Amino acid sequence: MSTLLSRLLIALVLALPASGLMAQERSSVMSPLAPMIERVMPGVVSISVKGRLAQAENPLLNDPFFRRFFGNLDPMQLQKEYEAAGSGVIVDAEKGYILTNNHVVENADEITIVLSDERRTPAKMVGKDPATDLAVLQVDAKDLQALPLGNSDELNVGDFVVAIGNPFGLRQTATFGIVSALGRTGLGIEPYEDFIQTDASINPGNSGGALVDVNGDLIGINSAIIGPSGGNVGIGFAIPINMAEVVMRELIEQGEVRRGRLGVSIENVTPELASALGLEQPDGALVKEVTDGSPAQAAGIMPGDVIVSVDGEPIRKAADLRLKMALTRVGTDVRLTYVRNGETREATAKLAGTQAVQASGQSSAQPSASTLLAGVSLEQAQGNSGARVTAVSSGSPAGRAGLRVGDIIVSANQKPAETPEQVQSAAAEGKTPLLLQVKRDNTMVLIVIS
Repeated sequence: MSTLLSRLLIALVLALPASGLMAQERSSVMSPLAPMIERVMPGVVSISVKGRLAQAENPLLNDPFFRRFFGNLDPMQLQKEYEAAGSGVIVDAEKGYILTNNHVVENADEITIVLSDERRTPAKMVGKDPATDLAVLQVDAKDLQALPLGNSDELNVGDFVVAIGNPFGLRQTATFGIVSALGRTGLGIEPYEDFIQTDASINPGNSGGALVDVNGDLIGINSAIIGPSGGNVGIGFAIPINMAEVVMRELIEQGEVRRGRLGVSIENVTPELASALGLEQPDGALVKEVTDGSPAQAAGIMPGDVIVSVDGEPIRKAADLRLKMALTRVGTDVRLTYVRNGETREATAKLAGTQAVQASGQSSAQPSASTLLAGVSLEQAQGNSGARVTAVSSGSPAGRAGLRVGDIIVSANQKPAETPEQVQSAAAEGKTPLLLQVKRDNTMVLIVIS
């Protein structure tokens, strides 16, 4: 018995170092992110807001009989108070700047920041930009810790990321995942989109929080989720920090974002359009219309041109060009590379102010070109070469594409059209879609009939 006990004791003693080594190895494997998360947590804050929202007005309030007895109600009585919570990221510790989502604070009358050490301090609004869903706040507090800004352009699908915020009021929460996709657009969440998609859990309350890489650098601002129940299902979106930084600087310096305007209406280049335009790939932004007196017109851009790069950065789709213009300051000279009639050209445009023109919806290829002018009547343009539109059926392909009575067609499928017969001849060639360059009120417009 004593011999057996001695052997067990010896085996236990011999096993202890190995167990300790395994525990140490397991610790180093299981928690490499812990030191980084502990370091960056103080840079993420909780945001509490109070405000008032307008309520739907009851039709009875407009009834003269009702007003006779109850009088006119104070507009403030038609509003309701609300409270909400979100997250924010300290980006400048010295000046107290905090970056968050606009939808967290857009209707707030009172904003309170709760720091990681439980300090509560009021915040003032520096500026907000609904178009990108970003806002900058400022607090007067000492011993703040800001997160270093990373470079979201260097991200790759599959990179590890950590989302930090305050989901459902559970403060200082970190979730781990990967970059699931980059450059997400067309979601209809914001007018200007270029989202990082991640499977790191993002839930209500995370909005405005930090998306960091494994080094603890801020690479995104958590903004939205797709989930049927309003909770996380592994599809979350963050605004890239490179985009957010441009907006943030404008808000701090100007109090608003002054977007550059090129003055074009654009759409994506579909495979059908690429074939019609003689392009090798369906890439770029097809110019459908050039605004009279715009920077694009001054630079010589015409309907039918396909813009393929700006300042050397490739333009793959219409959304790329809209985003590029939206993040470029008014008065900036931009170098445009575009394709016209199979020839690559360059031009420089100085961006004007006001909002950029929204792109038109993209059309889909349908009937053959020989039927695309059905319902359209043409005559020789008086005093001009070209075909004047005298009638167009609203339900016809041309009517749906936007062709109007009074338009003067000057080219068809990139060939000059001096007579109605030349327009009809181009349509009969069978190319789909049919590209018409039209003169309308001293403005050149591209009509794509498909």
